[in-house]
Amino acid sequence: MLEERNQKIRLALGSGLAMVILALLGSILFVSRDKGWFTQWQGQTQEARNQAEYGLEQERASSVLNLVSLAPEQRKSQLETIAQGSESLNRDRARYLLATDLIEQEQPETALEWLEGLEADYPTLAPQIVWQRARAYELMGEAEKLEETYQEILAKYPQSPVAAEVLYILGKSEPQYWQQAIDEFPNHTRTHEIIRQRLKNNPNQLELLLALAKYDLDAKDISKIRDRLFHSYASRLQDEDWEMLAKGYWQQWEYGKAGDAYANGPLTPENAYLAARGRHLVGRRAEARKAYKKMISQYPYAPETGLALRRLASLSANQDALTYLDQVINKFPEEAPEALLSKGKILEQLNSTKSAAQARQRVLDQYANSEAASKYRWQVAQEYAEDGNLMKAWQWAGPIVANTPESSIAAKAGFWVGKWAQQLGRDQDARNAFEHVVSHHPQSYYAWRSAVMLGWDVGNFETVRQKTPQVIQPEERPLPPAGSASFKELFLMGQDQDAWTLFQAEIENQPEISVAEQFTQGLLKLAKGKNLQGINLVWNLTQRENPEDIESWQALRRTSQYWQALFPIPYDEMILSWSKERSLNPLLVTSVIRQESRFEREIRSSAGAVGLMQVMPGTGNWVAQKINLQDYSLTDPEDNIKLGTWYLDHTHEQYGDNSLLAVASYNAGPGNVANWVKRYGFNDPDIFVEQIPFPETKLYVESVFSNYWNYMRLYNPEVSQLLKK
Repeated sequence: MLEERNQKIRLALGSGLAMVILALLGSILFVSRDKGWFTQWQGQTQEARNQAEYGLEQERASSVLNLVSLAPEQRKSQLETIAQGSESLNRDRARYLLATDLIEQEQPETALEWLEGLEADYPTLAPQIVWQRARAYELMGEAEKLEETYQEILAKYPQSPVAAEVLYILGKSEPQYWQQAIDEFPNHTRTHEIIRQRLKNNPNQLELLLALAKYDLDAKDISKIRDRLFHSYASRLQDEDWEMLAKGYWQQWEYGKAGDAYANGPLTPENAYLAARGRHLVGRRAEARKAYKKMISQYPYAPETGLALRRLASLSANQDALTYLDQVINKFPEEAPEALLSKGKILEQLNSTKSAAQARQRVLDQYANSEAASKYRWQVAQEYAEDGNLMKAWQWAGPIVANTPESSIAAKAGFWVGKWAQQLGRDQDARNAFEHVVSHHPQSYYAWRSAVMLGWDVGNFETVRQKTPQVIQPEERPLPPAGSASFKELFLMGQDQDAWTLFQAEIENQPEISVAEQFTQGLLKLAKGKNLQGINLVWNLTQRENPEDIESWQALRRTSQYWQALFPIPYDEMILSWSKERSLNPLLVTSVIRQESRFEREIRSSAGAVGLMQVMPGTGNWVAQKINLQDYSLTDPEDNIKLGTWYLDHTHEQYGDNSLLAVASYNAGPGNVANWVKRYGFNDPDIFVEQIPFPETKLYVESVFSNYWNYMRLYNPEVSQLLKK
C-alpha cells in the first residue's frame, strides 16, 4: 500500500512466475440486501444452474434455501409459515432450521416440537436430527433421555459420523468408546481431539502421530507433527508414511522438507525427481545437483528425466549445461522446445550467434505449437515493437494466438496483436483480435483491456473510479460436486460447521483428494469465512498434473460456481458503504482487497501491513489523524476498510482520478509512480504498464484490474450478456 512497504504479502501458491501470474484469478459472493447496487437474482437460481452444469437432475425446492444467509430472528416467521405447510422437502428443511436455531438460543423444548418425528419424513438428515434431539435433552438436563438417544444413534446409525460425536462423549467415562472412534472414524475432528488427549498423556505413540499427519491436515501444528515423525521416528516409518509426509510438506510449500521426505520414500521416477526439485526450490543447489544426477542415472528413460536434465542444466556451468540440454533434445521431445531455447541463450553468451539462431529456429520449425515457440515469438515481437516496426511485431505475435491458444501468453499476445493492428490502420483485424481475447480468454486482464478497446461500457483507467456497476448475486449457495446427500443438505442450509465435520469424516484419502473434493473443501472454507484458504484451495487446482485431474478441473472451470468461488466478496456492506462515502467504484475497492489480503482481517505481511487492504500501522495512524478517527483497530474490518478506502481515494486525487496510477501508487508509493511518469511518459497506458520497473507492482496492477474485470463478468448482467454474444 505504501512507499515504506518494501514487500507485499505473497499469496500465490507454488513457485515461479507462472504460478504468480495464475494468482491473478480469485472469487466470492455478494450477500447484501441493498436494493440499489446489490440486487437479488430474480430468475433461474444458482443451484439450478449448477445442477444443469453437473448433470444433476434432482429438483430441489428453494424457498428455504433463500433464507439461510439471514439471522435466526430475521427468518423465524418465514420458516414457521413454511414449517406449518403441507408435506414437502421445504417443510422438512424449515423444521430442521427452526430447531437448530432454537437450540442455539437455548430453547430446547420448542426445538423438540419441531424435531418430533422429523427423521422419518427427512431421512437425508436422520442421524443429524436425532443428534439435535440429543442436544436438546442435554440442555434440558434430561440425563435418561439423553443416554437413550445416544444409544439410538449408535444402534441405528453406527456408520454415520454423528456416531463419532457420541463415542467422543461416552468415551470420557468409558475408554473403549474412544478406541472405537479411532478405529472407525479416523477422519473425524472428534477423533483428532481424542488422539491429542492420548498423546498429551503419552506423547510417544507413533500410530497416533501418523493418524494426525494423515487426517488432521488443517491443524496449526501439523508441520511440527510431520517434523517430529521425520526426526524421531525415521527408522520406523514405512514407504507409505514417507510419501504421506512428503506430499503434506509439498502441499504446504515446505519444499526442502518435502524433497528430503521423497528421498526416503518409495523408489519411483516421480519421487526421485521431487526429491531433487524440492531441494532445488529452496536453494540447496549442491544437494539438488546430486539428486538430479542420481535420478537421471537410475531412470534414464522415465518421462520425468527430461525435466530433471533441464533442471540440472540450469544448475550447471555452460559446457556441462549444453551436454545435458542436448540429451534432452535428442531423447525427450516434450521437453526439447524449452531445452532448445535454453541452449540458444547459452550459445549467445558464448558468442556462438549463428548456432544460437539455429537452435531458436529449430523451435519454430519443429515445435511450432509449443509454449517455448510462443515465448520466443513474443520475445522477437516485443523487440520489433520497441524498434517501432509494428508490422513485424504484428506478424511475429499473430501465430501465438493461432498455434498455442492455451499458452500463458496467448491472451497478452492477442491483445497486442489488436493494438498493433489498430495503430497500423487495420481496424477489422484489430477488432477480430480483441473479440478473440474476450471470447477465448475471458478471465484475463487482457480481456478487460480488449473489452475497453471494443467500446464496452466497463470503465477504463480514466473512468473506472466513477462507475457504480450493478451486481446480481445468486440467491442460493452452489451445490457442491462432492460429498454425501446429507453433507450437501447441511451445506445448502448454511449449517457450515456440521457440514465441514461431516465432509472431513467422509473423505477417505486426505492427502490425495479428488478435484471435486478439493473444490468442495474450498467452498466450505469460504462459507466459514476462511477466505484465503478457500480461494487458495480452488486456485491450487491449477497445479494438478494427472490427466484425469486436469480433465476434471477443466470441466469445473466451465461452471459459474468455480469462478464465483475464486472471486468472492465478503464484507460487502462495509465495502459498499465506504465506497459510497469515498466516491469509489465498489468493485474496484473489492478488487484491491482481494489482491491485498484475500479478505483476511488479521493477516500480516512480512513488512507489517495489516488486514483487508494491508494498511501499514504508520499510514493507518496518519490517515486516522486526517479523518479524526479515535480508538481504531487495523484488525477490525470496518476500521481497516475505512482507512484503506481513504488512502485509495487519496492516491486517486494525486493522479487526477486515473485508476492505473492510483492503484500503482497504492502498491509502490506516490514517489515511485511520479518518477515513472516522468521517466516514461504516459501517452499510452498499456505501454506504461509494460514499462513499470518493479515486477511486483506491474503484477499488482494487472491483478487488481483482472479482479475487477472478473467481478464484472461474473456479477454484472450487462457484461454477462455481452460475453454470451
